[in-house]
Amino acid sequence: MKRRQAMAVQRTAICLALCLFLAPVLWLIMTAYEPSRAIQSTPPALWFRPTLSNFAAIAANFNLPRLVLSSFMLSAGSTLLSLLFGIPCGYALARTRSRSAVFIAYALLAIRGVPTVVTLIPFYLFMQKLGLLGTWWAVILMNATLSTAFVTWMMFSAFRAVPVEIEAAAVIDGCTAFGAFRRAALPLVQTSVIAAALLCMMFAWNDFLNPAFLTRAETRPLSVALLTAFGGNTTSGWGDLGAMAHLSTLPIVAVALLLNRYLVSGLTRGAH
Repeated sequence: MKRRQAMAVQRTAICLALCLFLAPVLWLIMTAYEPSRAIQSTPPALWFRPTLSNFAAIAANFNLPRLVLSSFMLSAGSTLLSLLFGIPCGYALARTRSRSAVFIAYALLAIRGVPTVVTLIPFYLFMQKLGLLGTWWAVILMNATLSTAFVTWMMFSAFRAVPVEIEAAAVIDGCTAFGAFRRAALPLVQTSVIAAALLCMMFAWNDFLNPAFLTRAETRPLSVALLTAFGGNTTSGWGDLGAMAHLSTLPIVAVALLLNRYLVSGLTRGAH
């Protein structure tokens, strides 16, 4: 009886938490398809006929293909660079015999928690001197710098769960050290690699502050266009904001749903 009551309380708490987290998402979807008059009506209209007028407005006022391309390039570029440096760094840290390896790994994780505003001004001046200010590369390098530390920490935990004997056997069979890493160790942590890539992509796709300061009008992504959709002179406010936010969340939500099982297993691999 007590177990049933505990299960009932647990399910009720889960349902309440889902309602709490899904309410803003449902409101966003309703706003995207709700007519402007219904959005601004008092009292609020609970029932309305869905319309695509908000999407038509942002299609007329914004260059959506360019915004989507910018978001994709920034996300893909920063993700690839983070994996390129983070995977070998995590592997090297996991295979070191130093007792300070765990401390170094968590110190790198702490770097990801540094507020972006702390590093934004120095990085802005650095990109300005390199002549990269206003380009995709400025944001890609900024995001990759922060995300590489996170990827290193994830790969450190994943590679530590892989027995060293597997690589030793590969070396005995004729593999080089790099070959043992690529053919024996790396395939065993592919779920962690996918999880790290997905999280890096989410970080970059949702990033607002870095693109707002480091890009110009031709290279700005969807996240920065959201501000224009709400406060610009060419739009009407909430309806355009809802439609723009709806479009900007669809790709990353679709990717997260498709790779959900890799995300869960990758995050829990090597946990201790």
